[in-house]
Amino acid sequence: MRRAACREDDERIVGLEAENVVLRGEVGELSAEKARLAAALKEVSAQRDELSATGEALRAKIVELTKQVFGRRSERAKKAPDIIDANSWPAGTPEPGGQPEPSAEPGEKRKRGQQSGRPGHGRRNYDHLPHEERVHEPDPELLVCPRCGAPYVAFAEERCEEIDVEVIVKVVVHVRPTYRRGCSCEATKGIVAAPPPAKVVPRGRLSAGFLAHVVVAKFVLGLPITRVCAALSMQGAGFAPSSLVGALQSLAPLLAPLADAIRARNVTSPHLHMDETSWKVFEVLAGKAGYRWWCWIFVGDDTTAFVIKPGKGADVAAEHLGIDLDAETPMLPGGARLLASSDFATCYQRLGREVSGFVNIYCWAYIRRYFIRAGDAHVILKAWADAWVCLIAELFKAHRAWGIARAGSAEEALALTEVQAVIARIDATRAAQGADPDLDPAAKKVLATLDHEWEGLVAFLDHPGVPLENNAAERGLRRPVVIRKACYGSGSIWSAELTADAWTILSTAAQNHLNPFAYLLAYLGACAEAGGEAPKGAALERFFPWAASETDRSAWTDTS
Repeated sequence: MRRAACREDDERIVGLEAENVVLRGEVGELSAEKARLAAALKEVSAQRDELSATGEALRAKIVELTKQVFGRRSERAKKAPDIIDANSWPAGTPEPGGQPEPSAEPGEKRKRGQQSGRPGHGRRNYDHLPHEERVHEPDPELLVCPRCGAPYVAFAEERCEEIDVEVIVKVVVHVRPTYRRGCSCEATKGIVAAPPPAKVVPRGRLSAGFLAHVVVAKFVLGLPITRVCAALSMQGAGFAPSSLVGALQSLAPLLAPLADAIRARNVTSPHLHMDETSWKVFEVLAGKAGYRWWCWIFVGDDTTAFVIKPGKGADVAAEHLGIDLDAETPMLPGGARLLASSDFATCYQRLGREVSGFVNIYCWAYIRRYFIRAGDAHVILKAWADAWVCLIAELFKAHRAWGIARAGSAEEALALTEVQAVIARIDATRAAQGADPDLDPAAKKVLATLDHEWEGLVAFLDHPGVPLENNAAERGLRRPVVIRKACYGSGSIWSAELTADAWTILSTAAQNHLNPFAYLLAYLGACAEAGGEAPKGAALERFFPWAASETDRSAWTDTS
């Protein structure tokens, strides 16, 4: 019996050992499954964090785009934020560009046109327009006394004015009577007639005035050619769009010399505002995929130049400025120095790094938008962003006082000291906040941009008179952006080049306080007098807006 019991114990032990082996195998499998699930969990957690970050970025982008489409302009002055640390931030400072509004006395009603506290311009004066008198006589039966029949006697008059406009499309028939010799003398001409009328386009039917209207309608008012044709059709003149497109194509070689002369002067400016925006050109170009080109603007003291090119790189701006980026030491023509106001685009950064004499002066209004967008996209950062906006506003206020102070005066020195003090506060604040480990990542991202562009943002301190912002270029691009929404871009390369030339000419004319239509009409008239070609030499220099004579300036002055 003892042997049987031992045998049973041995069998039980063998069974347990076998079961143990099986369980150990299952434990190994479960451990492997656990490791696999842990790895999968880690991967899913990483994906979750990535998707969460992407969702947050998309929500911020939605807020930003919604603000751009439906929101009010961020540059408008508004009430200072309520939650600001008085020890670190300026309170009650107006935003950049905002002017304090004079408040009316209690109970005082503001005058018409001054409801917002700003002075009104009053009624415009139209005495320069042609005047026509129309006399309206009453019914003759009312001019006789119904009782005795005695006539009424005129003793006074009532006057009122209205402004009328008549758009007339007409055909001008040029009649040139011919005269033949009535004698037998051989020394005189046999037939005499007046010379043919000068035409902008030889053998064309459209006058200089008509062509000027089309150019202004398309490139100033932003009307697509189809709408120009529709407007003419309402006046009884039906034109096919292709006819007006052909007329514009014939104007391209006439406008190009004047536009090139304006660009040549533009590159000599010691200070330029630069910017760019996308512009579609719907023509297939070898080696280029897609139709996206770029419209560049360069605003100088008395010229505005536009360039439309396929790329957005530094080479486009360098080509306009006459810089050879492939040279051993790239520099401006003649070793000149250029102060370039711009945003933080890499093309301008590269020019600042590589080109001798090219000084980047970055836009404070542009960095200000980074703070505004961060506050709009992240509620937790609203007070932080508002405080930064107020601090930047204080810089604009101090810089404005520095700009209006007389050079060399004590007021100028005091204003400069104030500007430097505000810059020091901004510098200290960005350093302190950048070192805060608890600062929100979105705020750290904005401060990182501020740190990276700091040198260009404070470069204005060495150049009095240079503005803090790049508004001149951004305002100049508004017309191309609006026109882009209406006509999408240019249908061909020649059309894009004509667009850049027309904007260069008309914007420079407006910049010099000339009426773009009157100026263009005179220039096209000169082209007609030159036999349908662009004027040359002194005849072309006459139309340089910055050098126009007093007589021409008076004839071309903007009366708006």
